[in-house]
Amino acid sequence: MSEIELRPVAETDLALLRRFAAEPGLIGLDWRGFRDAQEPARRFALDGYLGADDSRLMVTTGPDTAGIVTWRTSPHTGWEIGIALLPEWRGQGIGWRAQAMLCDYLFHHTPVQRIQAGTHPENIAEQKSLAKAGFHLEGVIRSCEFRAGQWRDGLLYSRLRDDPAPDMSA
Repeated sequence: MSEIELRPVAETDLALLRRFAAEPGLIGLDWRGFRDAQEPARRFALDGYLGADDSRLMVTTGPDTAGIVTWRTSPHTGWEIGIALLPEWRGQGIGWRAQAMLCDYLFHHTPVQRIQAGTHPENIAEQKSLAKAGFHLEGVIRSCEFRAGQWRDGLLYSRLRDDPAPDMSA
């Protein structure tokens, strides 16, 4: 596997970000219907996706773009992170490493004490990924999201600044 890196969004990434807004199922269970495909260009022009309250970095491996990681403020708790990998990059250990790298970045560059991440109970791969990235399961958040026509539960994970960092060579 090539080295995984996180980098700021570039103008050449806007086509991929438009795909996330316009292709059903590309981001798996997080698909919430069609979105404004021009929003990525407007947001990039505003702040390059590096905002005070929410931001995004591209996940790359070698010369290829595998997906994105995101973070946003979460009331009373610090940051909430997320990830979306393209289907061809899933199941290769990229996701947990990218999420661990994002946590290291946020702990190094912001005074946050807690980073949290949510996932779907049926997304076993992401549950394993979060555990490998050093997150701990906190519990079930009942009826927290409306998806596919109904209210669904979610799982909440967290990683604290003082938690041991994962072994990235594993």
